[in-house]
Amino acid sequence: MMQISKDKFQLVGTKISEAEKISKPSLSFWKDVFIRFRKNKLAMFGLVLLAILIFMAIFGPYMTEYDYATNDLTNKNQEPSSEHWFGTDDLGRDVFARTWEGARISIFIGVAAALIDLFIGVLWGGISGYKGGRTDEMMMRFADVLYGVPYLLLVILLMVVLGQGLGTMILAMTITGWINMARIVRGQVLSLKSQEYVLAAKTLGANTSRIMAKHLIPNSMAPILVTMTLTIPNAIFTEAFLSFIGLGLTPPLASWGTMANDGLPAIRYYPWRLFFPAIFISLTIFAFNVVGDGLRDALDPRLRK
Repeated sequence: MMQISKDKFQLVGTKISEAEKISKPSLSFWKDVFIRFRKNKLAMFGLVLLAILIFMAIFGPYMTEYDYATNDLTNKNQEPSSEHWFGTDDLGRDVFARTWEGARISIFIGVAAALIDLFIGVLWGGISGYKGGRTDEMMMRFADVLYGVPYLLLVILLMVVLGQGLGTMILAMTITGWINMARIVRGQVLSLKSQEYVLAAKTLGANTSRIMAKHLIPNSMAPILVTMTLTIPNAIFTEAFLSFIGLGLTPPLASWGTMANDGLPAIRYYPWRLFFPAIFISLTIFAFNVVGDGLRDALDPRLRK
């Protein structure tokens, strides 16, 4: 019989020698998150914008010879120029220096409020979700009662009792701000505490604090990070709102909210006094929001390819 050449056959499928070959390098969870976050152009733009704003908040006041609190009535309400880049206000203070000094205060308040909300919310929500039962019911009902207190009334009472200041402002924002974080953490812990690795840790004798610190909280980091990045712009806007209605910081401290409050009466004649704090409030809130949305998409396992 005539021999059939092997060249006339074509292999269908994978060769046995290549069946176990890894087609792409293995990626850790956070590296995969970073790669997918980097592909989000809007989120990367927000991250770069945040970096610029933070850089200017740190070094901006040193880029001008003028002090943010020094009055100079001979130069009041000057238009933006090569001498005063953002103009001056009604007391002759340099708006450029005040803008970036205000950025320090506003961003500090936002980050401080978010960190306090993170600490209290994770602790409260984690304990509530893990313990369950009567403990969970009592803790969450207390949070519901606190959440039902009118926010503005609470702020006014704190200002009357403690006086206006940076510490009072942060306290006013965090006294009820942690509740949203606590609810999110509680929901995550409720869904994770029945997983096999948690049951294995209990069987091996791990106590509650170790299970929370080593298993439950690390596996809840995705929604925690997203919530935190969205808490910061909310705190910045709240500070601006309170300062705008006269419940914010006391002079000579400057924030974007106090600058907007000072600039509103003069908007028709000296619009730059309101324009610069307003535009930087908007840019900061926009940047934090798009970064938070990008993190949410990058951390969502359903969007992985």
